[in-house]
Amino acid sequence: MNPSGDVKNIALAAAGKLRIEWAGNAMPVLKLIEKRFIKEKPLKGLVIAACLHVTAETANLMLTLKAGGAKVYLCASNPLSTQDDVAASLVKDYQIPTFAIKGEDTKTYYSHLNAVLDTHPNITMDDGADLVSLLHTKRKNQLSEIIGSSEETTTGVIRLKAMMKDAALKIPVFAVNDSDTKHMFDNRYGTGQSTLDGIMRATNMLLAGKTFVVAGYGWCGRGLASRAHGMGAHVVVTEVDAIKALEAVMDGYTVMPMAKAAKIGDMFVTVTGDKNVVSFDHILAMKDGAVIANSGHFNVEVAVEALQKKAKAHRIIRTYVEEYTLADGTKRFLLAEGRLINLSAAEGHPAEVMDMSFANQALAAEFFIKNKGKLEVKVYTISKEMDQEIARLKLKGMGVQFDTLTKEQEAYLGSWQEGT
Repeated sequence: MNPSGDVKNIALAAAGKLRIEWAGNAMPVLKLIEKRFIKEKPLKGLVIAACLHVTAETANLMLTLKAGGAKVYLCASNPLSTQDDVAASLVKDYQIPTFAIKGEDTKTYYSHLNAVLDTHPNITMDDGADLVSLLHTKRKNQLSEIIGSSEETTTGVIRLKAMMKDAALKIPVFAVNDSDTKHMFDNRYGTGQSTLDGIMRATNMLLAGKTFVVAGYGWCGRGLASRAHGMGAHVVVTEVDAIKALEAVMDGYTVMPMAKAAKIGDMFVTVTGDKNVVSFDHILAMKDGAVIANSGHFNVEVAVEALQKKAKAHRIIRTYVEEYTLADGTKRFLLAEGRLINLSAAEGHPAEVMDMSFANQALAAEFFIKNKGKLEVKVYTISKEMDQEIARLKLKGMGVQFDTLTKEQEAYLGSWQEGT
C-alpha cells in the first residue's frame, strides 16, 4: 500500500481544503492549543496513529498534532463516515498520510488499520478501540512501543474497561469520552443535532407528529430525545437502567420496553453501544413503513443480518435508505445499512462541539509524553483541572464571561466551622 495514503480521488483535495478551513474557523480551543504546540513542540519525534472518523473536524486535530511535532497517520474508524475530499486534502495539501475511502469494504477497512500500525506508532488514538484491539490480538509485538492510547467514544471506553477488568489490557489508555467537556457536549448536543440531520437528509420526512423511539438515555439519547421533541415528535424512550429510565420520565418522555414501543413507533434510533437492541422480533412487530436508524458506534444495535436474510425483497429506494419487504408484504426502511446515520448520511457533529472533544485528544497526547514511563496499565480519565481549562478556553472563544469565587467565598466553601 502507498505509504502516503489510500484515498478515493486526490483530485477532490481542493474542495476538502475549503471544508477543513471552514471547520477550523469554529474550533477556537483547538487553535489555541495548536498555537502553543507550534512554539513548544511537545510531540516532537512521536509517531501517532489515529483511527477516527475522517472529517473536516478530525483534519484540524491532525494539523494540531503535526504542529506539535508529531508524525501523524490517519485511518477511518467507520467504513461510511469518511469525507473523501477531506482525506484527499490531508494527503495532498498537508502531507498527512490518510487511509480512508467512504464505503470501503471490510477487507480494505482492516488493511487501512494495519497500514497505520505498520508505522510503529508511539501513541494511538481510537474511536471504537479497533487499533487497541489489533495491538492486543494480532500485533502484540508492538505493545512495548506504545506509550499510551486515547479513546474517543462510549463504545470504545466500554471495550477498554472490559479489557482492564479481565486483566487483558497491556497499555495505559485515556478515556477522552469520560471528560465532561466531551460527553456532556459532543454526545448530547453533537449527536442530538447530527443524528436528526442524517435522518432528514436521508428521508426528507417530517418529524412533527411522528412517534420517535430513542433506544438508550445516556448523553447521546438525552440529546437526541430533546432535539426530536423540539421538532414536534412524540418521543418514547426505551432503557435498561432504572435511574436513566426515571430521568427520561421526569424529562417528560414516555418510557416503555422496546417490545411495546415497536408496535407504536414511526421512527426508531438506537444510541446504546450494545447489540440487538432492535431485534428481528421487534422489527416484525413494527408498523408497515417504520424507519430504523442507528447512531451508536457499531452496526450491531439493529438486527441487520437477520433482516437481510429473512426479508422477502430488498431494494435501495433512496441514497442511504433500504426498503425491506417482509413475508407479510409490509415494509421496513433501514437507514445507512444500520451504521452511524449522522456520519453516513450527514457530516457528523458540528465543529463547535468537536472543538472540545479534539482539544481533549490533543492534550491526552501531551499527557502521555509528560508522564512517559510513570503510567500504570489502566484506563485514565481527564483531571478536573484540565476539563475546567478546556471549558474556560471554549467560553473565551465564544466571548462569554463568567463569575469567579471571591477569597471570602473560597474560604467559606472550604470551612466547616462557619455555619448558620
